[in-house]
Amino acid sequence: MRVRYGLQGTDAVKGCCVALGNFDGVHRGHQELIHATVKKAQEKGCPAVVVTFDPHPALVLTPDDPPGLLTTKEQKMELIAGLGVDFLYFLPFDLNLASLTPEAFVRQILWTYFYPSLVVVGFNYTFGRGGRGNPYLLAALGRELGFEVEVIPPVKVRDHLVSSTAIREALAAGDVALAREFLGYWPTLVGYVVSGEGRGRLLGFPTANIAVEPEVRLPAYGVYACRVKLPNGSWQAGIVNIGKRPTFGSNLVPTVEVHLLDFSGYLYGEKLKLELRYFLRPEKSFASSHELIEQIGADIRRARQILKGVTSSFKVT
Repeated sequence: MRVRYGLQGTDAVKGCCVALGNFDGVHRGHQELIHATVKKAQEKGCPAVVVTFDPHPALVLTPDDPPGLLTTKEQKMELIAGLGVDFLYFLPFDLNLASLTPEAFVRQILWTYFYPSLVVVGFNYTFGRGGRGNPYLLAALGRELGFEVEVIPPVKVRDHLVSSTAIREALAAGDVALAREFLGYWPTLVGYVVSGEGRGRLLGFPTANIAVEPEVRLPAYGVYACRVKLPNGSWQAGIVNIGKRPTFGSNLVPTVEVHLLDFSGYLYGEKLKLELRYFLRPEKSFASSHELIEQIGADIRRARQILKGVTSSFKVT
């Protein structure tokens, strides 16, 4: 898959099949949409292209109340690449792009630069100034300009509509199993190891402090059994604490601290991928370090049992 930023290099994709959307999380609904685009592109013998936006429109339009992203840009690229796409275009999203009417966006951007033979969108996709554009308007413009439009119907899991909002709600409840059913892969956090206060080492459980991108939505505060992908590509069992560490005072900034089981090594500055597997318990304040140490020991024993024999994967299903 080739990745492009902006509208450079579109000559190579003229006449393509385009999957259009934000694709935050690249969840099962998004996967269905992209699979359909790739299939049609193969039938037509043309490139399969995903067109999305960077940053996420909500970060520009509602900066004081962002939704919290489910994936970083890097994760989004990795997931989309696994779906057989030929090209991924990130269109820079700013207030100028947001001000375009739906008609202007289709004529000046989508049609002028990509000249698509087919555009695939979700049933509830909106675009253009004020979100006035919808699949019906897109289909009408397609008939006028000469491209087809395919609308992907809702995707449901256990009678629940798959959506980025539903995934955020599941994560807010600590329900990583439900989030996985919606996503098609285990909820994942990615970040670089940075220096911390060293409290974990003093307690006998050294932790790696993970700097997760601030735009990414953290799940419910508490302790999770997890699998950790190390820089060498191997996977390690661990437990991760996400929250404000109330035992040590009123820390207003949430942290992500992972303790790797049966591991010793230098990880500062390295990038780790944490695959959340099970919500062990909510965050709580302990009366003493001794109580906390006992609880961490119990968390580790439960995590070992839960993670015994499980396999790890960041592939969509």
